[in-house]
Amino acid sequence: MMKLCIPSMGQNGMEDTVGQHFGKVPYYTLYDTETRESTVISNTSEHNGGTGLPPEIMANENVDIMLCGGLGRKAVMMFEQYGIDVFIGATGSIQDAVAAWEASKLSKATQDNSCAGHGHDHDHNHEHGHCH
Repeated sequence: MMKLCIPSMGQNGMEDTVGQHFGKVPYYTLYDTETRESTVISNTSEHNGGTGLPPEIMANENVDIMLCGGLGRKAVMMFEQYGIDVFIGATGSIQDAVAAWEASKLSKATQDNSCAGHGHDHDHNHEHGHCH
């Protein structure tokens, strides 16, 4: 059994849209690969005025794997520290992202393929799905 976490733009579970900025999305959809049930939790990290960082929130939920569009080198290192594997290239709906992962179509994020030179904390708010 694996527990997946996908950054989400809303609270509609598998029907919702993958958020491309994992640290600043309003919600995370959690998906249990055994029961195929999904739950939605709020992003209460410091990025949204709360406390802690997204990897800490996911670790507290016993997440094994996060699926997202892409992320920076520093974030990849943080997830590694929490023992959470990250797969990049997720787009479309949460269901699409899970299906792509199950079909081995997503790439495992490593410090080599993360956004080079983009690992610092930054404050821009535009949505993007690629390194820039």
